[in-house]
Amino acid sequence: MALRQCAIYGKGGIGKSTTTQNLVAGLAEAGKKVMIVGCDPKADSTRLILHAKAQTTIMHLAAEAGSVEDLELEDVLKVGFKDIKCVESGGPEPGVGCAGRGVITAINFLEEEGAYEEDLDFVFYDVLGDVVCGGFAMPIRENKAQEIYIVVSGEMMAMYAANNISKGIVKYANSGGVRLAGLICNSRNTDREDELIEALAAKLGTQMIHFVPRDNVVQHAEIRRMTVIEYNPTSKQADEYRALAQKIIDNKKFIIPNPLSMDELEDLLMEFGIMEAEDESIVGQTAAEAGAAA
Repeated sequence: MALRQCAIYGKGGIGKSTTTQNLVAGLAEAGKKVMIVGCDPKADSTRLILHAKAQTTIMHLAAEAGSVEDLELEDVLKVGFKDIKCVESGGPEPGVGCAGRGVITAINFLEEEGAYEEDLDFVFYDVLGDVVCGGFAMPIRENKAQEIYIVVSGEMMAMYAANNISKGIVKYANSGGVRLAGLICNSRNTDREDELIEALAAKLGTQMIHFVPRDNVVQHAEIRRMTVIEYNPTSKQADEYRALAQKIIDNKKFIIPNPLSMDELEDLLMEFGIMEAEDESIVGQTAAEAGAAA
């Protein structure tokens, strides 16, 4: 099987890293050889696989060693649950420099050191939030990842972010092979959430590849720095992540998305009652003023 490189994007706080690690645990359990490349300066993309607070990052190790050229692959690549390979790019200290540089440095280092030449089936890039600039766009821009999955929920800002990321994919899809492979709904238990994300996916021209229900077992596992599949393999939630993993293995629907205009997105949100009908008279009106008007 040819190596499939996938990037996972989505609004900050949507549960991207948790979803990625649980999904990858499902792929590894199914016999796939997988590497996670954490592309977030928080360096929390591999903690559940390694049972670690945070993996030491390439940028941190490079700073200690003097330069990235002074590092060996085994310094930065750790192996965790089910032989999943783990790397964290890291970034500069908060407030200093561009964190996107860490992503560029890390991916170049992994390529030069032959990390991709082993018998891998999948590489997953867990990319910082809704930032599609600079280094964070590298998995899209440099033709690294061909498949982009967006983690989304029925909340308005998560959908805005998904639409924005789709615009970034369009920009680079025209010159390269990057494609949107689907939306993963990480449920927030909002009203008619699955229908809403199905509708958003249809408008973008993609699919909701899986609806991951909300379940406290995810938090129980996280506290123990474990994926659900390792912590409670017989739980219903573990089966949800296995189902997501199988759908990704079988996925063939890779498209150039058709992002919505702001008006189209707001129409969709109004149709599902997420947003009130457009009424310019209430814009900027405080709760006290609304009460007086009523």
